[in-house]
Amino acid sequence: MYPAIAIVGPTASGKSDLGLYLAECFDGEIINYDSLQLFRYLDIGTAKPSKDEQSRVPHHLIDILDPDEAFSAGQYQSRAREVLDDIRKRNRLPILVGGTGLYLRAVMEGLFDGPQRSTYWRTRMEAIAGGKGREYLHSLLDRLDPSSAARIAARDLPKVIRALEVRLTTGRNLSSHLDAAPRRPIQGFAFNIVGLDPSRDVLYERIEERVRWMWEVGLVEEVKQILERGVTPRANAFRAIGYRQVLEYIDGAVALDEAIMSTGRETRRYAKRQLTWFKKQHSVTWFGGFGGGDDTKERVYRFINHIFGNSGRIPGSQMNWNLNEPSLGN
Repeated sequence: MYPAIAIVGPTASGKSDLGLYLAECFDGEIINYDSLQLFRYLDIGTAKPSKDEQSRVPHHLIDILDPDEAFSAGQYQSRAREVLDDIRKRNRLPILVGGTGLYLRAVMEGLFDGPQRSTYWRTRMEAIAGGKGREYLHSLLDRLDPSSAARIAARDLPKVIRALEVRLTTGRNLSSHLDAAPRRPIQGFAFNIVGLDPSRDVLYERIEERVRWMWEVGLVEEVKQILERGVTPRANAFRAIGYRQVLEYIDGAVALDEAIMSTGRETRRYAKRQLTWFKKQHSVTWFGGFGGGDDTKERVYRFINHIFGNSGRIPGSQMNWNLNEPSLGN
């Protein structure tokens, strides 16, 4: 079993900082599993690693899509597993960093082989959601597929649409497809999952600081430049927190202060949902504090070093790491 590291936690908890540090310590390469960092040009609002940071260690699955391209969890699973195999062939340590729990689950546990996407039904469902709201669409799911409606929140529009799409395309509930086609977990990799769980109050303060920084350094200009490239405001990428508020501000629907406040509020709610999601996952080793803090870095470093028995070698390879503890001030 070839080792791999995955870093989980809420937005603004320092996952990228920790991932970069570990990659430099353990001869690793970073695989992004944040759904928005896949898109080109969405840099500020996604807190994407800078070009300098990306040059320090290899990064994968960043800037691979245009903002109006569609990309499914199944497609991500295929691409990420290919990258994992490539990294293994070169005897380096894969480190998955991001915040989209579904993508990480797709890589590790697999997705069920359900029906193909239906452009017809998706277009109709999106139109209904736009006209009557997400709650109405969820009530429709409750009538057609009660078991799926019970486990999918009304706010989770992509999952609601997918469940309706499956039901309307095949005449069968989503759960019946899941039973008939179980997930196929990844083979040949042993994942060690590191979780960041900072103080909630301090996390929310950092989120507010990050949100205001994004707006101050050019988030509005970033959106305008993307629109000038011909990307429609209805592109999936613009549904993301921050980008949605910028579009409302540009259209004159909200004032600047309200747009910034809404971005912070929605980001805090998103961080809470992320923690709820990741806390339900098994085999996560949780660390208090932020990933960019020296104390957290040191504790995670020692944890990973212990996993490999202080040998400095990936099992089955001839690659040795320099396990002299690096300077945490660098």
